[in-house]
Amino acid sequence: MLALRPRQIFKYVCSFVLRMADTGIFATTAQIGYKAGVRKSATSATEAYTNFFIGQAESYINVAAGYNFSDNYSSLNVDVKYILQEAASNLAAIYVINYDMSGTAMTALQRIDAESMVTILYKRFQDCIDLLKTSDKTKFINGA
Repeated sequence: MLALRPRQIFKYVCSFVLRMADTGIFATTAQIGYKAGVRKSATSATEAYTNFFIGQAESYINVAAGYNFSDNYSSLNVDVKYILQEAASNLAAIYVINYDMSGTAMTALQRIDAESMVTILYKRFQDCIDLLKTSDKTKFINGA
């Protein structure tokens, strides 16, 4: 049996953590970061956090729309995938922004900007959900 010294174990664990990949189906960490903006919390913008946020967003989308897009994602039309991408990245970006809006470098105006971003992202998220759950749109999605 191979015995590893503590330093080797630490090096192995660190290399594994650094290679963490996006686990979301609908959106990526980069897409979420674009929407969360430049003043997002460094902690909430990490891949570990965004993977968690995107998983929640994807589950919410599936339940709200009444259709499991995750299981059928590879067979969907690219137009439908972009709607799912927008919805998931918008909701996950809201989670990233909301994680910490009390940063020491954030002025009152910057907080207002952050709140405006959340409002806009939420509105577009709701628009996407409405499109995905409307019966006429569901026929389009299934036929696309």
